[in-house]
Amino acid sequence: MILVDTSVWIDYFNGIDSRQTAKLDVSLSSTLIVSGDLIIAELLQGFRADNDFQIAKSLLENLEQVPLCNSEMAIKSAQNYRLLRKQGITVRKTIDCIIATYCIENDLALLYSDRDFEPFVSCLNLKSALD
Repeated sequence: MILVDTSVWIDYFNGIDSRQTAKLDVSLSSTLIVSGDLIIAELLQGFRADNDFQIAKSLLENLEQVPLCNSEMAIKSAQNYRLLRKQGITVRKTIDCIIATYCIENDLALLYSDRDFEPFVSCLNLKSALD
């Protein structure tokens, strides 16, 4: 079971060939893919054409969907942000911190192409779906 970050979905829908999109393509037919509410919002808001929006929405609706944040997860995300900041690492996006923390807390591998997740892998034991 893996969670796929917005960065990979964007590349996938734009037809970009990468290790991450290849992994996603294979995983769609062989692995349980989990999608989070915040990821769905980030991804779908980026589509300009209504038809593209509908195609992506249909695909995402067929995946297991989970809420990524509640009060407990918000606090854990803030704690993880602070732990990284104390090590001189600043995570640029709050949503990325929430996504990484959700995966850490739920023992899920994350498929990502955004470099902001690397400190979570190296310092906080986030599992990369490419490993």
